[in-house]
Amino acid sequence: MRHSIQVGFSFGLTSGIITTLGIIVGLNSGTHSQLAVIGGILTIAIADSLSDAMGIHISEEAENKHSSKEVWESTFATFFFKLIVASSFIIPVLIFALEHAVIVNVAWGLVLLTIFSYKVAQICKKNVLHVVAEHLIIGVAVIIIANYVGVIISNVFS
Repeated sequence: MRHSIQVGFSFGLTSGIITTLGIIVGLNSGTHSQLAVIGGILTIAIADSLSDAMGIHISEEAENKHSSKEVWESTFATFFFKLIVASSFIIPVLIFALEHAVIVNVAWGLVLLTIFSYKVAQICKKNVLHVVAEHLIIGVAVIIIANYVGVIISNVFS
């Protein structure tokens, strides 16, 4: 895989998982509203995908190592992969009751993160258990923090 596509894939996938899970869990614990969670997912899928793509674009340009074509490939790959990954989290919210959809989405996100982390560890010839554990700890921390932020906001503004 070309470096530019790999950058977009890696960043889009991980950001899509972590950011979307944080929004889902935080909005659910703060509002218990399916509409709010759907709005949050769509916002992440569109606005945050564009924002991350712009961030990667500027980052790749600032390295001053890549051709214009490579910079744009990274930009579009980031947008595309984050859009697809973030959008995948809307399906359980449309199918299940919200409390079940949140559980399904957390499981889905952690499975995706585990698989991707496993592949990264293999490619980089690193300790698989260490890499997977490190990434899962970060993902779970985001979920826990987002949950408590949602609860605090709900308590303060209710």
